[in-house]
Amino acid sequence: MNGVDAKRFVNRQRERGAGAGAERARCGSGSGGGGGSDVAINRRRLRRCVRRTHLCHTRRPILSTGQIGRASLMVKKRIRAMFAVALVGLAAHAAHAQYTTDWIANTYGTIASHVGNNARSMWVSPEGVIYTASFWDENAGGVAIYQNGKTLGSIGTHAEFQGGAITGNATSIFAAMQYGTPQGSGTVGRYNRATLQRDLTIPVSVWNAVSRADVITGLATAGTLLYASDYFGNRVRVFTTGGVWQRDIGIANPGALALDDAGNLWVAQKNAAKIVEFDPSGALMNTIQMASASRPASLYYDASKRQLMVGDQGPDMNIKLYAIAGVPRQIGTFGVQGGYLDTTTGIKGQVGDRRFTRVVGIGKDAAGTLYVLNNPWGGGWDLGRNGATDIHAYDALGNALWKLQALNFEAIAAPDPTTDGALFYSGMNIYSGTAGGTFIANTVDPFTYPSDPRLDMNDYQRGQHFGQLVSVGGNRILVASGQNPGNFNFYHFNAASGYIAIPDASLPGKGFNTSLQVTAGFSIDNKGDVWVGLNGTNAISHYPLAGIDANGKPSWGAPTSIPTPASVQPTARILYLSDSDTMILAQGIAGSWDWTAMNGRIEVYHGWSAGNVTQPNPVIALTSANPKSIAAAGNYLFVGYVHTVPNIDVFNLNTGQLVATLINSNSGVMDVGNDVDSMYGLRAYLRSTGEYVITKDNYNGSSIVVYRWRP
Repeated sequence: MNGVDAKRFVNRQRERGAGAGAERARCGSGSGGGGGSDVAINRRRLRRCVRRTHLCHTRRPILSTGQIGRASLMVKKRIRAMFAVALVGLAAHAAHAQYTTDWIANTYGTIASHVGNNARSMWVSPEGVIYTASFWDENAGGVAIYQNGKTLGSIGTHAEFQGGAITGNATSIFAAMQYGTPQGSGTVGRYNRATLQRDLTIPVSVWNAVSRADVITGLATAGTLLYASDYFGNRVRVFTTGGVWQRDIGIANPGALALDDAGNLWVAQKNAAKIVEFDPSGALMNTIQMASASRPASLYYDASKRQLMVGDQGPDMNIKLYAIAGVPRQIGTFGVQGGYLDTTTGIKGQVGDRRFTRVVGIGKDAAGTLYVLNNPWGGGWDLGRNGATDIHAYDALGNALWKLQALNFEAIAAPDPTTDGALFYSGMNIYSGTAGGTFIANTVDPFTYPSDPRLDMNDYQRGQHFGQLVSVGGNRILVASGQNPGNFNFYHFNAASGYIAIPDASLPGKGFNTSLQVTAGFSIDNKGDVWVGLNGTNAISHYPLAGIDANGKPSWGAPTSIPTPASVQPTARILYLSDSDTMILAQGIAGSWDWTAMNGRIEVYHGWSAGNVTQPNPVIALTSANPKSIAAAGNYLFVGYVHTVPNIDVFNLNTGQLVATLINSNSGVMDVGNDVDSMYGLRAYLRSTGEYVITKDNYNGSSIVVYRWRP
């Protein structure tokens, strides 16, 4: 209905009387019915109200002038209200149509179906039900349950298990408890497979409060017996499955366990590259001495073939097969020798079928399906962030069937400029695709670069999972950092190293000639220059890229420093867009203990390097509470919030106006999390097509949200 039609409508109501007022009220308050979009519902309501108003005027009462005036006013108000609703619906529909919502780094997008975070051990039932144990899952129990490539549910709370050991039988699951529980890290919990409830705890070790390592490093069952590796106690303890202690078997630093069909126990000594066999009474039998670089991390006895399967976490990164009749001997392997680092069957760093990383779990079902649990390399002392879930299923002939993956917990991947946003680089991994995406590569090489900061078990940041990426002359520079970092680590790539990120420098560190942490913002621009706020300086330090050598290694020159504008002190975030010479500074909270927090004031300086370091225009005053992360590309600023909403607000950098809010246009198949709980949990990139690609950390679903937005 246009403006002329509306005036005619009002005039007709004056002629026909005010008797339609009640009917119009009923039209406005009734349900839309019929389903469909908000816009369609609003349009139907508008048509229905007009139609009903026409139909209910067969009689025309005589009205006074005052009644006619009041009726006219009511009609005008109703029309304005209906138009307002319709316009809001149309505006919402238009904004919604401007962006799509997708995800990568997890096989499934919803919280209910998502693959659990960082499975560190696995047991498979004869029916093909997979149970994995994790140190932490934000929105599920620590023992996840899968079958046929689908999530079935979970057991326990999200922080109940240590993750390093799990086993089961027909009725129960046994898993090592976490140090933070009342039972402590030296305890095994027994859980009923039918009810999913814990019905028993079994004390195994006096080492009950170890937080950064596993105390119970192996579990196995046979008949009525439960075997548990007490790593620091240098023994394997034997209990009944009801928790009654039977005996101890002495062995230094025991790890993964397996039992063969004769009741003999096989114990891995990972760091010694040995697997030791004991008979049912605990007497020593055979020892398999592997190559010195081998690291037997997981064991499984295949009764159908009478073979011991050994997951080797050393440079071979495959599964070794041993015939155990008589003197054990290796008879074969499963998986590419060299795993994801092999260059004869793929690019160095490339993951995929049989290109394993850390094989931490092996199992088979009665149908002969083989299940392999990998942990991609990378991570520190936080065992909830060291590795990721990567489960492969293979048929009896070794053909790949499916994968279950959860590859991103408290991390972010940046769109890759070299591929115009087709690839995404996190601090550890590379992804592509949509609807879960494709895991392309693990960029950590622990054998060539054992001192890579991404492998530092003493890193206070709990891992370097957050990625920032620029491309300078086709040379990628990756910056990896933690959730709320003061340290940033720089990497480069070259053809010889494939997908492997080669460590270069750290900030603070020698490469930047400073020991001061970065507490007031970090930015690497499209020219490779670094802009930071160093602790206590109240200045913006600019490190220019000095050059990139023939191998792709970057270096930076001496910094210049500019005092931080007083109007935005203390500064909490820095973004510099070299393409438009635009500096974006976000203010922190003066006197706050939380140096990561922003107060909502964001100043935009156009022409910063040209000399404008005092006149911000615009100044954006955020109205939503608790801004946490910002990113910028092209002409837009993207803002995420913590502990409030999952929204990403989009602001025009020229006007300062809020132009869009990205939430979830794909809610039927995915969730977008609660918020952005990290300083650098957003990344943004402007593609050559004019489309903006924005990535957001979704720690709830162990995934990365990918928005694609067109202004």
